[in-house]
Amino acid sequence: MKANAAKTGAEYSDSNELVVQHEPLVKRIAYHLMSRLPASVQADDLIQAGMIGLIEASRKFDPEQGASFETYAGIRIRGAMLDEIRRTDWTPRSVHRKAREVAEAVRKIENAVGRDARDVEVAEEMGLSLHDYHKILQDSTGCRIFSFEDPGTLGDEGYPQSNRQPNQPLETLQKSDFKQGLAEEIKGLPERERLVMALYYDEELNLREIGEILGVSESRVCQIHGQALIRLRARMGEWLTD
Repeated sequence: MKANAAKTGAEYSDSNELVVQHEPLVKRIAYHLMSRLPASVQADDLIQAGMIGLIEASRKFDPEQGASFETYAGIRIRGAMLDEIRRTDWTPRSVHRKAREVAEAVRKIENAVGRDARDVEVAEEMGLSLHDYHKILQDSTGCRIFSFEDPGTLGDEGYPQSNRQPNQPLETLQKSDFKQGLAEEIKGLPERERLVMALYYDEELNLREIGEILGVSESRVCQIHGQALIRLRARMGEWLTD
């Protein structure tokens, strides 16, 4: 009995040590996510959710799975924050509605002309000034059009699902098909939009850093990013439900 108690105490101590050591990881992930969310989102809310994810990670981590604790904890922390974002959804309904309207306009134009819809064409189709159209694009950047960081490919314990037997083969196949389709549509974006997506999601640069690379303002990068998201929404409408 005493031996078991000692072992439990040691495990508890190790768990606490992991949490203390990796607190900076929570803040780093939170502030990275903040750069792509509406100003109404509070960093403290994300950090609180991330700390819960970190604590869960410290209790469930299994080194025999082959992943380092930092990698595993990062997955759990990000997943907890995304769950908080989905649960709360700070984005006003009007932003979602306007994003859908823009996507429909983009789809209509591209089907008619057989090429990428231009900003001025979409604005004209919607009866908007170019300034108002660009404002919608900036608002839509923080809107949950669909997630590029969906943790749905993780198992119950937070390890990659590929290491486990899928419990829902059809759902797994559908997610795989979606990701493949999304990757193909990203390749088909206009060059500048494709570059912004790569720098933002693959290289994890913020909008200011991307602006410095492209030689444009941060607000212009936000517009390009929003246009790319809406164009993807228009082209993958059959996958998305509101």
